[in-house]
Amino acid sequence: MPIKKTLKVGIVAGEHSGDRLGAKIIQALKSQNDIELFGVGGPKLAAQGLISEFDFNKLNVMGIIEPLLNYRELSNLRKKLIKLFKEKEIDYFIGVDSPDFNMAIHKNMKAAKTSKNIQLVSPSVWGWRENRIKSIKKYIDLTVCLFNFEHDFYNKKNLNSVHLGHPFSNLFPNQKLDVINKFNLDESKKFVAILPGSRKSEIKNILPTYIEFIRKHFEKYNDFNYLIPVADKRSKDLIEKEFFFYDLPIKIEINCSREFLSISDFSVVTSGTATLEAAVLGAEPIICYKTSKLNYFILSRMLKVSHIGLPNLLLNKRRFPELVQQEATSRTILKEAEFIQNQKSKSLIQEELRDLLHGEGNTKTAEKILLL
Repeated sequence: MPIKKTLKVGIVAGEHSGDRLGAKIIQALKSQNDIELFGVGGPKLAAQGLISEFDFNKLNVMGIIEPLLNYRELSNLRKKLIKLFKEKEIDYFIGVDSPDFNMAIHKNMKAAKTSKNIQLVSPSVWGWRENRIKSIKKYIDLTVCLFNFEHDFYNKKNLNSVHLGHPFSNLFPNQKLDVINKFNLDESKKFVAILPGSRKSEIKNILPTYIEFIRKHFEKYNDFNYLIPVADKRSKDLIEKEFFFYDLPIKIEINCSREFLSISDFSVVTSGTATLEAAVLGAEPIICYKTSKLNYFILSRMLKVSHIGLPNLLLNKRRFPELVQQEATSRTILKEAEFIQNQKSKSLIQEELRDLLHGEGNTKTAEKILLL
């Protein structure tokens, strides 16, 4: 039976997707127990009762080099969180994504012997740096997997995991006319969704290429408009600044990726969760990835998988184009876009992807957390 005392839960979620996932799990836990919540997160976790003294955006770094450049700031934040969690004598620590940042907290909380440690969103140990399995085995009591192939991987390693499933399993397109009316779009136009990512570094790396693609594409196909959904005002301001000197038919809005993807013929998407969202909603993604030369030099030697796009990983085939580093140019994106535009019919793969994304759900996952 679930414990009936008020549970003290420490949580760390460093980006918007993690904030949403963490909030769903906390909501499921709250349906079974009273919860006191401590840590760092975004607006969704705040709505669940998290009062954070820490800046949510400080954790939003990626790759290998960027965390190193921000090491001192990240280290200080982590020390403050560990101190807070120990002072509050938390019962559970939930680290959402951000595996390298969270692993040090898992290690400290395990040494304190006061909490059970849960990692929500598995580190990509199946794709690179498999040696992290040793730390997972030593410091984490339960890994919550979004994908079944991850759960299978953990089972083979005799590690405790649960297959939550992915929220996109229940994701369906919005009605086109509703989206057009809501955002005051031109019904006579066709639409392309452009998703440059949510982190400042990835936006800066890829956005010039996307702008050049839009410019070239619009020169040839002036019946298109370009829709750019962003995670927050900070990203919106950054992107608007980059587009300031271009007279292009773009629309930049906050928190509307589902709506913009729902009405788009295809999409140009920076590698990450958004590639899966685009595929599930039928906005054929052209998957792009571009980082610093040093980052790529290191990453390319550590990767063990043949696909970087989540939908391709799930389908275990190169169903959607992937343009990585020097391949990700405005010319190659345009070439892939024209190939999609010239297809007489699109293969409907959305249902197959949704089926692959189903799991045990938030309620059963919360029950397993409480039984640790």
